[in-house]
Amino acid sequence: MEQKGCPTDPKKREEGDYTLIGDGEDDLLGLYDKPLPCFGCGIGWFSFLLGFVFPLMWYYATILYFRNYYLNDPRERTGLATCAIAALVFTIVALIVAAVILF
Repeated sequence: MEQKGCPTDPKKREEGDYTLIGDGEDDLLGLYDKPLPCFGCGIGWFSFLLGFVFPLMWYYATILYFRNYYLNDPRERTGLATCAIAALVFTIVALIVAAVILF
């Protein structure tokens, strides 16, 4: 018994006498077609670069990272994780500098 659109006979499959009902990967193709926000580099990398001038941007991107913003677009994950690391390093350096100045 043949299912609609999917013949069991190999010759019919080779000839192309069937109709494709749906493709499992078809939904994922549109995800990467649109460019990333912030001049095409994504919020994470844009925040990382801007963080050298305004370090609060690293903390903003860290909040986005921990709130799983990258689930909207997986391409954002690396930039947001980089900002989280930069925020951690900046905080440690700022605490060391403050400790040296105060003590």
